[in-house]
Amino acid sequence: MIDATPAVVSTLRRILFATLAIGAVGTEAELLLLGHFEDWKQYGPLLLLALVLGAQGWFVATRAPASIRALRAAMWLCIVSGVLGVYFHVRGNLEFELEMSPGAAGWALWREVMTGATPALAPGAMVQLGLIGLAWAYRHPALGRTPNAG
Repeated sequence: MIDATPAVVSTLRRILFATLAIGAVGTEAELLLLGHFEDWKQYGPLLLLALVLGAQGWFVATRAPASIRALRAAMWLCIVSGVLGVYFHVRGNLEFELEMSPGAAGWALWREVMTGATPALAPGAMVQLGLIGLAWAYRHPALGRTPNAG
């Protein structure tokens, strides 16, 4: 049986919260350093990560249930953003490869698309951050639920 005492759950929750903050700061810094603001679609992750950090700051300052709900909403938006980002990166690489080699097809084309100039799976980091945040918020005690209730 898994030891899910309140102390263990609290420690795991703190680890998830810190991991989310570190991941959000690191991803935000990387996107800024890469100049990830060439068109409107590239602003989404930058704004979402700022929203995540703001919601985390709000929670740290107030422990308000509304801050947890805001963070949870931001996490769902991060997941959507990550999925859309993978789509946009793959589509951009595909368009580029087909422009460079119009007759390309099959595995050779797919390999070039996935290893192209735009990192195809990098936006998946937003999905990971979203899942970490949702795990942190799951049955959070500040929402008035016991964290170990079945």
